[in-house]
Amino acid sequence: MVLTTQRGKTAGKMAGRLATLAAGLVAVVVLVLVLSAIHLLPQLRNPFATTTTDRSQPVLLKSITALSRYEAASGSFEVVVDLSTHTAFIPSFLAGSETLFVGQGTDIAYVDFSQLKGKSIRVSPDRTSVTVSLPRAQLEPAVLDVRQSYVYAQQQGLFNRIGNFFASNPNSQQAVYILAQQKIQAAARQSALLAEAQKNTQGMLDGMLTSLGFQHVTVTFGAVS
Repeated sequence: MVLTTQRGKTAGKMAGRLATLAAGLVAVVVLVLVLSAIHLLPQLRNPFATTTTDRSQPVLLKSITALSRYEAASGSFEVVVDLSTHTAFIPSFLAGSETLFVGQGTDIAYVDFSQLKGKSIRVSPDRTSVTVSLPRAQLEPAVLDVRQSYVYAQQQGLFNRIGNFFASNPNSQQAVYILAQQKIQAAARQSALLAEAQKNTQGMLDGMLTSLGFQHVTVTFGAVS
């Protein structure tokens, strides 16, 4: 009977010590949280936070090109591409896709000054008139703005969805990007961009040559050299 009582007292003491230790730990945690909240300690960080590291290689300069041209006009274009693909003898709900893509891009019209030679600039004997012969304006390849372009809607057949699930294909939308760029290029050729570029070039040369003392300035545009 005495032994049982002694064991009970020992167990009671151990329980009391554990309770005191637990209370002390809780107090320390609360104190740390309070001090962190009032900025007396550094802010606690999430141990499971995601960290992103950029290991990209330095940009490599591959070439430098000297430009001898006047970029005279720039146009912004928007095109809606409706592209569908299908496989013969297989229903579209099994194999095929329909994509509605909104593409936005720009094109630049320029006049090449690199071929200007002595005969291209004719000055009158009294040096009051000058005639400048230039090639016609040309277009740069159209540039698609990938940040502003987007897939508006897309439907895919069952087989296409299964294939995309099991295989990553980063070029799956490449076709609509290429088609959008081609359509913008064609629209730029049909627009007033080239005519505007020649008009702006003529105005620039007229102002510059007039400031040099010429009273009459004539600018002609011929074939592309």
